[in-house]
Amino acid sequence: MAGMVTAFGIMAHHAMLDLLTDNLRNTSLAEVVAVVTGLLSVWYARKEHILVYPVGIVSVLIYVWLCYTAGLYADMGINAFYFLMSVYGWIKWRERDKINHAFRPISFSTFHERTAAVGITIVFTVLLFFLLSSYTDSTVPLLDSLATAIFIVAMWLMALKKIEHWIFWIAGDAICVFLFPYKGLVFSGFQYLVFLMLAISGYAEWKRRWKAALKVL
Repeated sequence: MAGMVTAFGIMAHHAMLDLLTDNLRNTSLAEVVAVVTGLLSVWYARKEHILVYPVGIVSVLIYVWLCYTAGLYADMGINAFYFLMSVYGWIKWRERDKINHAFRPISFSTFHERTAAVGITIVFTVLLFFLLSSYTDSTVPLLDSLATAIFIVAMWLMALKKIEHWIFWIAGDAICVFLFPYKGLVFSGFQYLVFLMLAISGYAEWKRRWKAALKVL
């Protein structure tokens, strides 16, 4: 019996490796560019660098097309939303305070902002799930909707330089680590694994910067 279990495990392992190899072999140049620019944008976000937005715009526009072809319709929509929010965030990050002319500082969300963030996540998850289930051929409507709703809130909080935006990225990235390979975008799944690690370190980095700014004040 133990030998049969071992043999089955080996066969399953080889099947997964074959699937991974096939998907990597079929990875397009567009996906590679989208992944590289996406990783760079998260790195710039971690460093609180304005290049997070122009570099990120390149990535999200490519992903609009990739998600459409993969049938990830909510993720296609979120990437279109990313484009709009990237423009908005680019503007907000370059705004200077009228009194001391300083750029927008890193801060924690207020109670009302946190409440709004949770509420928006729930509302968009329910709405998108209904739309995907009723009007598309999506095979992963719940996970697609949940990840999309989480990322919508993450982009909004990021534009306002709220530390909690990293928590939303962490949650959404954790979902996409499994979602994208399941839909055949293995290289993008690897990207989200790196995103997840960068988001965890980004949260720690922004919190450190926030504390350092308090000491200066």
